[in-house]
Amino acid sequence: MSIPESKGYGTMLERLFHLSGHRTSLRTEALAGATTFLTMAYIIFVNPAMLAETGMDKGAVFVATCLAAALGSIAMGLLANYPIALAPGMGLNAYFTYGVVIGMGVPWPVALGAVFVSGVLFLILALTKVREAIINAVPQSLKLAISAGIGLFLGLIAFENAGLIEGHKATLITLGHLNRPEPLLAVCGFMVMVGLEARKVPGAIMIGILGTAAAGMALGVTPFGGIAAWPPSLAPTFLKMDVAGALNLGLVTIVFALLFVDLFDNAGTLIGLAHRAGMLDERGRLPRLGRALIADSLAAMAGGILGTSTTTSYIESASGINAGGRSGLAAVVTGLFFVAALFLAPLAAAIPAYATAPALLFVACLMARSLADIAWDDITEAVPALVTALAMPFTFSIAHGISFGFITYAAVKLLGGKARDVGPAVWLLAGAFVLKFVLLGSV
Repeated sequence: MSIPESKGYGTMLERLFHLSGHRTSLRTEALAGATTFLTMAYIIFVNPAMLAETGMDKGAVFVATCLAAALGSIAMGLLANYPIALAPGMGLNAYFTYGVVIGMGVPWPVALGAVFVSGVLFLILALTKVREAIINAVPQSLKLAISAGIGLFLGLIAFENAGLIEGHKATLITLGHLNRPEPLLAVCGFMVMVGLEARKVPGAIMIGILGTAAAGMALGVTPFGGIAAWPPSLAPTFLKMDVAGALNLGLVTIVFALLFVDLFDNAGTLIGLAHRAGMLDERGRLPRLGRALIADSLAAMAGGILGTSTTTSYIESASGINAGGRSGLAAVVTGLFFVAALFLAPLAAAIPAYATAPALLFVACLMARSLADIAWDDITEAVPALVTALAMPFTFSIAHGISFGFITYAAVKLLGGKARDVGPAVWLLAGAFVLKFVLLGSV
């Protein structure tokens, strides 16, 4: 769809994002960006609550989270022209809080310094093409498995957010309390969403999210807390990172862990989302990958400066991609919504987890279909792929799923007499993953 040259803004957007080349439009990209924001807006409330346990100012972390997500998403849109949004990563903020600050007793300014240093190392690896080479070395079967695994991971998050499942001491996971309104609203929202999509209704995901939230408010399940509020001060966390402390020899492991986990969480997310959007080239590689990695690196550094844990690409961007997002304009729109969230915190808070859960589950169903393209007749390809896909939800970590996949791929190929199929990079990474688990355990 072309944009009229007579419209100044259309011409500018066409030059920046090549909308006609991506067969998209301003309306579609705006809708996709809004959809992505709605599915990941929970982070602006979850992240401050989690990091506040370290002693950080909750209001300042709220502002830092919004700004880091905005800057990262806009950078991804402008630099790489991909509809992929960024925000502080959920697994990484848990490691920051419970593993580093609370678990190891590291002061939070030093932990922020480690976040910044890991971002600098990311940038160096991106500029030297090392990260790009690592990601391009992923075998095609594992790329497909990563996409499906992220879908299964999203499905697990969706079931939990909807209240359909909960933890259990004996069975680990069990059925939730389905007589509560939240899971019932989530199920209804999911059915409506699928039905609208089947009828090719534009914006089916966003309609489902907003409809579910509105129904919850009408039933009194979710309170409507107002519309606008002035953002808190960023001063308590801004530039409070202790880089010198992070460079202490005893903290090298922490920096390495942040670098390692973010590298493969981000790699898995980029590959999975790119496959879902049909952005991979004929060799299964992602064009402009270097630019995407630079945007991610800058976002990680910005997180440390502003006062939040590592910022990374979000798998929830899949919801915006499914809504039609194909260019960086969608990511820029998502970033602008995060800026608006600074002033509309009460309104953003009105979108509960059970309202976004249907979108995550719907996207999970779509992403899992990449399993159909795996070479199931070759057991040395199929087994590592399935191990990769299953390990992500079962370990609640994209990075661990990728680690298990590489190790299994190398081992199965070697024992199956097909060692020649394994490239040098795969051998190196498989060995590195083994050392990672031996030295760092479950990090």
